[in-house]
Amino acid sequence: MPSPRAIHLYRQTQASPQEDRVHAHVPLVKRIAYHMASRLPASVEVEDLIQVGLMGLMEAARNFDPTAGVQFETFATQRIRGAMLDELRHIDWVPRQARRAMREIEQAIRHLEQSLGRAPTDGEVAARMQLPLEQYQQLLADGRGHQLVYYEDFEQADENDQLDHYSADHEANPFEQLSQAGFRQTLIDGIAALPEREQLVMSLYYEEELNLKEIGAVLGVSESRVSQLHSQAVARLRTRLKDWLQTR
Repeated sequence: MPSPRAIHLYRQTQASPQEDRVHAHVPLVKRIAYHMASRLPASVEVEDLIQVGLMGLMEAARNFDPTAGVQFETFATQRIRGAMLDELRHIDWVPRQARRAMREIEQAIRHLEQSLGRAPTDGEVAARMQLPLEQYQQLLADGRGHQLVYYEDFEQADENDQLDHYSADHEANPFEQLSQAGFRQTLIDGIAALPEREQLVMSLYYEEELNLKEIGAVLGVSESRVSQLHSQAVARLRTRLKDWLQTR
């Protein structure tokens, strides 16, 4: 059931030329919502993301300035994503236990990379953690939604593991550091060092914007296996990015 605010915004656009922009870009909202939902836990309902995304679209249509030299789709995409992320920051969408498990995986990967001089396999990480392979892969599945960088990664002490990296206020944002060439190069090098299959998953997901089911079809594996590969790739990259952050 649409919220009163959504209905109010919709009625505002109904009686204006903005209506055409809204109707034309509804598919954009759905595409962004499904792409975002594919890396979030199942507890996050895609319909909720679509609803807040539609509100972001209607606000974008209302506030768009055609003389600003920016295409409406670019402007709307930012507003739609912003509305969805603002909604996510109000819910605990990555459980504490899953975050802790992913940190343990990162530690195991870092130790093995240092001792082996290469990216460890699933089985080697599971053995390091003294877990059956199936249990390790379930931890990866539970870690769906794990992100490359969190606000607490910038903290000196790990006391606030619920600090939200989806803050709507971008002023004085530590993530401005991430625009530096050093971070980009660290990320590029980290992706290049991933196992071939994980590189392909990251490329198809972030560059080609395929969802997990579509990637599974390309690789000939299940959607759940793609989710595991994605989580493991993120864990590998976080070990490299954390090292970079600690040198800042």
